[in-house]
Amino acid sequence: MGTFDRVAVVSGAASGMGLAIARHLAAQGRRVGLLDLDGDAALRAAEALREAGANAIGVATDVADRGAVDAALDKVRAELGPIGIMVTSAGLDAFASFTDITLESWERSLAVNLTGTFHCLQAAVPDMLEAHWGRMITISSSSAQSGAMRMAHYVAAKGGVIALTKALALELAPHGITVNCIPPGVIDTPMLRRAEAAGDVAKLEKLAARAIPVGRVGTPEDIAVTCGFLCSDEAGFITGQVIGVNGGMVL
Repeated sequence: MGTFDRVAVVSGAASGMGLAIARHLAAQGRRVGLLDLDGDAALRAAEALREAGANAIGVATDVADRGAVDAALDKVRAELGPIGIMVTSAGLDAFASFTDITLESWERSLAVNLTGTFHCLQAAVPDMLEAHWGRMITISSSSAQSGAMRMAHYVAAKGGVIALTKALALELAPHGITVNCIPPGVIDTPMLRRAEAAGDVAKLEKLAARAIPVGRVGTPEDIAVTCGFLCSDEAGFITGQVIGVNGGMVL
């Protein structure tokens, strides 16, 4: 089976980076399962891909619920085939001063951003072990490298994603499975625009001019093309890496 014949699953695939990744992988000829908490949006996104000639399905999935993840991946296997690529793009941001972070908010951030990543990777890995080939791409955040004000719970969870990536890369390398992490910088997504509107982050255009050397905010497609390369056969000697896509921001 060639790289572009393989089945890819993308979590958080109904919007933003996840949707761009799903579109990019589908355009390369991969069969794609789109997982998202917003099931209707996932179904619409998959339908749009099918109308463009791709083989894709959408599945409503809360990545924090292991049973839901297992059921979603079983559906993907039944309709598209064994899973060769898993991209964990589902995420949840959160803003609060450290003294105001509630236990509920802390646990929800960990459940979605870190445990959700664990669920998706562990549920997908049996197919990769059987095929002796696999690509796992985790999406962290540049804030896990630099820190971020009023985001201790989010940063801690995303830092765990980087650590998990490195541990799995060592464990799975002998089985032909690579595991890499992309920690995006400032990327123009609906989630970030909501944070901007709420005043939780600076105006993106001002931030780009002040802090991003290339002088612009990143796009979801910037993440997608990097992900596409890491999913290829040509990237088989790259594993355990944290590949920043951030426009040169100092971390």
